[in-house]
Amino acid sequence: MDGGCVRLFKGDFNQRTNYDADPIEVAKGFKAAGAEWLHVVDLDGAKNATAEQSQLIIDIAKKSGLSVQTGGGIRELFHVQRLLQGGIERVVIGSLALKNPIMVKWWMSDLGAEKIVLALDVKMNENGVPYPTSHGWKETGDKSLWEVLDDYKTAGLQTILVTDIERDGVLGGSNVELYQAIGNKYPSIDLITSGGVGTLDHVKSLKALNPHGIIIGKALYENKFTVEEAITC
Repeated sequence: MDGGCVRLFKGDFNQRTNYDADPIEVAKGFKAAGAEWLHVVDLDGAKNATAEQSQLIIDIAKKSGLSVQTGGGIRELFHVQRLLQGGIERVVIGSLALKNPIMVKWWMSDLGAEKIVLALDVKMNENGVPYPTSHGWKETGDKSLWEVLDDYKTAGLQTILVTDIERDGVLGGSNVELYQAIGNKYPSIDLITSGGVGTLDHVKSLKALNPHGIIIGKALYENKFTVEEAITC
């Protein structure tokens, strides 16, 4: 956000932590530590519904040597094409996946399903059923996570990124039960977990599920453990 490294608490722009670190140098450090993939969110884009940090993110990918997936504020096909043509490996689609599934499915068909990641940020209802939210987690949809995934699976969906927003930025542990349920229901879909990781034990509990990836942010910035430790634990 604003060209710098930022973390939010539970997605709240009013609870923002700025880190005194150059994003390109941070990415190079992750690469040197053994990381292969980097997940980058354009928070200006997410807030203002228009991709604003695309050039910086493309520069991060080119200069770090990491495979990069990114999202935030992507609303138009030309945004996706610009990122992919600039060297981004996968584009993450969030709110739009809920608001305009027909268009997102067309993008998957046109660009290749492997180039699109659906980011589904969920709240658990009183019955423990996950419901995706949109527009900076302000709006909860009327379809459950299971209904959304069933719909997209028919379009060849390959990769999803699921965040329990009550766990995000808290460092208190991930919703392992939710990810276990997703893996059981949709074994053919690659699952990336996000939110809540604060200790190596949290990493180990997620690794036991054999996910496609585990997103770790705040814990690294705040030196709870290193990238090397997360990879080898």
